[in-house]
Amino acid sequence: MKAFTQKLSLVFGDAFLRTRILATLGFLVITRILAVIPIPGVDPARLQSLFSGNQLLSLLNVFSGGGLSSLSIIMLGVSPYITASIIMQLLTVMVPKIKAMYQEEGDAGRRRFAQYSRMLTVPLALLQGYAFITLFQKQGALPPLSFTTLVVDLLIVTAGSLLVVWIGELISEYGVGNGISLIIFAGIVSRLPATIGQLFFTYDPSKLPIYIAALVAIILVILGVVIVSEGERPVPVTYAKQIRGQGTVGGGSTYLPLRVNQSGVMPIIFALSILLFPQVILQFLANSASVSVKSFATTLLGIWANQWFYGAAYFILVVAFTYVYTAITFDPDQISQNLQKSGAFIPGIRPGQPTAEYLSNILTRLTLVGALFLGGIAVLPLIVRGLTGIQSLAIGGTALLIVVSVVIDLLKKIDAQVSAREY
Repeated sequence: MKAFTQKLSLVFGDAFLRTRILATLGFLVITRILAVIPIPGVDPARLQSLFSGNQLLSLLNVFSGGGLSSLSIIMLGVSPYITASIIMQLLTVMVPKIKAMYQEEGDAGRRRFAQYSRMLTVPLALLQGYAFITLFQKQGALPPLSFTTLVVDLLIVTAGSLLVVWIGELISEYGVGNGISLIIFAGIVSRLPATIGQLFFTYDPSKLPIYIAALVAIILVILGVVIVSEGERPVPVTYAKQIRGQGTVGGGSTYLPLRVNQSGVMPIIFALSILLFPQVILQFLANSASVSVKSFATTLLGIWANQWFYGAAYFILVVAFTYVYTAITFDPDQISQNLQKSGAFIPGIRPGQPTAEYLSNILTRLTLVGALFLGGIAVLPLIVRGLTGIQSLAIGGTALLIVVSVVIDLLKKIDAQVSAREY
């Protein structure tokens, strides 16, 4: 406790760090204010009813920073930017020039990559905004809109999404931590008072053991997230000695850290993107004038609404995308080439292709553990609802994963800033 107090005094005693922390808090307050300014014509009661009965919209609300549940001017949040980043990451596999720009051109290449992601955000925000506005119109949460009003609303929500992305980049540059992650984190935390209030007002004394078990489960989930997020497999690496002039240089040993969860929360975002489009399309078709099309869409929506079918599809997609995203972000062949160029090798493994195969085998086993963990976290709310029948006890596994990961990353960056200022 004493060490924590000393660290806290160092953080707020340093003018530079204090300014950065206050700037971060100020930007987050701005996003929370924007998140409660609705677009014209919203029916709050109908909107609340729609979100309470739709698990997918509730999850999308997490990634919008809480703005979607109120149909605010930043209702799309950072979702279009995240989708654009996902598309650009996938293009690195299919387009060699983009892969070279992202992996080989250094900081300049990454800046260009980020700029292309921002440009792609605009059309995606227009498409997502149109899909959501039309969906909420059909559900009665919005009145029928004229063409001019629809265009104005689309421009507003698109500009709002770009504004949130810009604020996130300002936080990353002038604040502490990753701005996009912190905006999502603030949206999740802002919902805690309402969740606690719902739990308080629906409290049933006869179900006290269930509440205690849920609390224990939350603690275990947090512990599991910390262990898996920080878990890594060290691969020993030795640097060969080189003779230069009359002496030798180099040598020594280190290790290559392979994380259990290389992909973070991205596979869950991938899976949500895949699960969203069929449901949105089917909801459009369910209002069709054709009886056969309407019947077909209604039948599929009924299957989609089955919690166990939805949970199984969600779990499989998360596991699959964990492998896909890990393959995108970690290239064993590239790592093997870099080690060989720097005169390094893994003891007992020949340089070149054998090293790449060795790293690939280790990564495959590690990814299986991370994929199963992410899949379990993703479907945890569905399991809790199914076992207890208490809606207010749904442990938001995805939200919990984001919160814990952001807090860990934020503490590391603050600690790094403190250490740098001390030296």
